[in-house]
Amino acid sequence: FVLDASGADNWEQKPYMPYYLTAPWYEDGKPATLPKDFYSSKFMIDQMISYLETGAKDPSPFFAYIAFQAVHIPVQAPREFTAHYEGKFDEGWHKLREARWARAKELGLIPKDAPLAALPDTMRKWESLSAAEKKIYAKSMAVYSGMLEAMDHHIGRLITHLKERGQFDNTIFVVTSDNGPEPSDPVHAPGMNIWMPLNGYSWDIENLGEKGSLNFIGPEWAASVAAPGKLFKFYTTEGGIRVPFIISGAGIPATQKPAAPVFVTDVTPTILDFAGVSIASAKDTMTITGQSLRPLLEGKVERAHASDATNGIEVAGNAALFKGDHKISRNAAPHGDGKWHLYDLTKDPGEVNDLSSIEPERLATMIEDYKAYVKTMGVLELPPGYNVQRQIAKNIVARQFAAYWWVLVLLALALSGLGVVLWRVMRRRRTETTSQIRMQ
Repeated sequence: FVLDASGADNWEQKPYMPYYLTAPWYEDGKPATLPKDFYSSKFMIDQMISYLETGAKDPSPFFAYIAFQAVHIPVQAPREFTAHYEGKFDEGWHKLREARWARAKELGLIPKDAPLAALPDTMRKWESLSAAEKKIYAKSMAVYSGMLEAMDHHIGRLITHLKERGQFDNTIFVVTSDNGPEPSDPVHAPGMNIWMPLNGYSWDIENLGEKGSLNFIGPEWAASVAAPGKLFKFYTTEGGIRVPFIISGAGIPATQKPAAPVFVTDVTPTILDFAGVSIASAKDTMTITGQSLRPLLEGKVERAHASDATNGIEVAGNAALFKGDHKISRNAAPHGDGKWHLYDLTKDPGEVNDLSSIEPERLATMIEDYKAYVKTMGVLELPPGYNVQRQIAKNIVARQFAAYWWVLVLLALALSGLGVVLWRVMRRRRTETTSQIRMQ
């Protein structure tokens, strides 16, 4: 059961932005209709349980992949989950960012002396908001938190199901995210004040996050949620690409927190390793660039990747490359300068201290490594001045025009017809006026 779009409403079968005309859900390749009591996290677990029940008599191992919509825009959650977080974010995004930075140090996730990057100057100060704005933005984070808790609640239902079927103790769970927090503000984008009411959406504090609400957290909260990382989704800073990664289950020692960097490409070989499947024996497969994390998880090695191994990444024209403890990244405007920067992530996971001028040789070598990655993976460079949001706006206009050109034609015909009528009326009046003058 899959959504053929970048996102959709969590309560109804409808799109969340003008780029889409519908919410195209499919089951086994065929168009599907969502149930009336749909809520995305609940529904996805319901579906997975039904699939597991269908194959309950099959003794072979199963692979289950659940791509939740939490916490993608629109940020929506049942009121009973949102209510847990009312008032929790009233102090604003600066306080949250500092609290998360402190908590990460307390948990040993980052060094005690790791610096925290400042929020970009373009972002608003919490104190500059009106009382009404503070209320609705604090509520938006309450909904965001409720959406995560709702997802967690329904994952708990899946765990209960597996325990009842005697499958829990032989199941490995992997939980991660596709990118950092979403900074976009769809509500205040040009034209959304027209599109939203036409599609049953509002941005109202009373039902924020519930059916009919188009909710978001915006760049300031996103940057705070990403702390101690810098920035957020769309950027190759740590706030945009470093995400939670939890693996638990059969054969995996509990309570470990390996400090070694791992990548999403490591998930597949890790699963295959625990399942006893030889990668070499698989036919017609693409080359797997990741490494099995099993030796790391079992405490046999201190790092999953060799110190001279490279891992590249790119998104929306922004790029990064990891090698050992170091990282180079290049990010475009509005929050980047388009230049390569060098960081030592073991000391500076917040990417505060650029080492480019101190270690120019390392920087040059890693840039060449990235060029090799580009060539190997077929990465296409985006044109100078490319802007993600501007391109999305152009795509939306093109999509809407392609779908509703006939409305514009009818409107043009109606206006031209109205023009003809007005012209005739005015002409008649002029004629009548002329006649009256002549008679006088």
